[in-house]
Amino acid sequence: MTKTANTMWGGRFAAGPDAIMEAINASIGFDRRMAAQDIAGSRAHAAMLAACGIITDKDAEAIGEGLLTVLSEIEAGDFPFSTALEDIHMNVEARLKDLIGEPAGRLHTARSRNDQVAVDFRLWVRDQCDAVDGALEALMKSLIGQAEAGADWVMPGFTHLQVAQPVTWGHHMMAYVEMFARDRSRFADARVRMNTSPLGAAALAGTSFPIDRHMTAEALGFDRPMSNSLDAVADRDFALEFLASASICAMHLSRLAEELVIWSSAQFRFVKMSDKWSTGSSIMPQKRNPDAAELIRAKIGRIFGANVALMTVMKGLPLTYSKDMQEDKEQTFDAADSLMLALAAMSGMVGDMQANVPSLEAAAATGFSTATDLADWLVRELGLPFRDAHHVTGTLVAMAEAKGADLPDLTLAEMTSVHAGITDAVFGLLGVQNSVASRVSFGGTAPAQVRLRIAEWKEVLG
Repeated sequence: MTKTANTMWGGRFAAGPDAIMEAINASIGFDRRMAAQDIAGSRAHAAMLAACGIITDKDAEAIGEGLLTVLSEIEAGDFPFSTALEDIHMNVEARLKDLIGEPAGRLHTARSRNDQVAVDFRLWVRDQCDAVDGALEALMKSLIGQAEAGADWVMPGFTHLQVAQPVTWGHHMMAYVEMFARDRSRFADARVRMNTSPLGAAALAGTSFPIDRHMTAEALGFDRPMSNSLDAVADRDFALEFLASASICAMHLSRLAEELVIWSSAQFRFVKMSDKWSTGSSIMPQKRNPDAAELIRAKIGRIFGANVALMTVMKGLPLTYSKDMQEDKEQTFDAADSLMLALAAMSGMVGDMQANVPSLEAAAATGFSTATDLADWLVRELGLPFRDAHHVTGTLVAMAEAKGADLPDLTLAEMTSVHAGITDAVFGLLGVQNSVASRVSFGGTAPAQVRLRIAEWKEVLG
């Protein structure tokens, strides 16, 4: 019978169902990452219990000092984590008992693992919001550095990945600054909403002990305690908001990574990635592969997946706590790791990359990129309705295309054959430099506008 059971469970679980249950139930393999937050929460809780007369000052002092010893052991890598103790909470408490004896048993007064894990996880995610904010600021500064260097470098602007109108390198870089600034604001908004304390909600209904939840909230840097004990232990919106913000940020990173992959190709030659962020081929000696950008592009899927996974975990749970919620952490931990790595790599790549200015300008002049400038000139100088000007310009583009030429290559006679009012003044605006210089509307690509936006963001970022 035992042999059959062992065969069913597989070689890893030779002890049968008990080993399976321990493996699926234990979370210490991943929630040990919250050790610092768990100990901070426990120290705040012990101090509050003493202040409220629930435990003695002597016991609270022993608990506080013992917890610092546990933390130092964990940080030094000397802590004996045990799967049998299931999670970080029980591991810490068991070690605390080894260190200080009976007073350790008083620590769990007026709380539950339900509110304990809720506060630990909330503190951890809050810390991640702060870390991501710093990483985003570094990336924005790298982009601004590129924008400042190339505020007047001309490059093609694309729609449908087809050359549309000339823009400046600085303008393109600053577009991503705006995107990542919105990401910073999303994480900041999420941080504000998550900054309430579940500690003291106990299992789900609060506690009969005369605790001071405002005291523990303040000690842990929260704005206030959560107002409903059921919601306090059941809520994982803070993690979902973090993952949603991370997903949008990751999407922006992936878009930029995709552009770097395209731009560094032999067909574009817009940028050269440094050796730090490129690899060669084992068989093709000419290759310089943008592996870091490609890996960023791929890692984004893990972040998207974590967001969907946690939404799926939470969608069917009645109030309050269910063991399903143990599956909230691995997804969030992995997404946070992936996002931080991607942000750091992107910041490094952007800071090191070298723009190929001649290639950028040559590409900007292809694809009839100044056609809109011609249409605007017909409106402005000849008074044509824009739709008529659009038609005239389209006819001239077709004429140039048939000749295998671009708009500036047409003769004045050819242009006047389409519209008699065209003069040679039109040739002064068909160059790409003139085109970008003319886009002086607020937020436009003109170098003067780009430099204004750079100055504004440098003041904001300090």
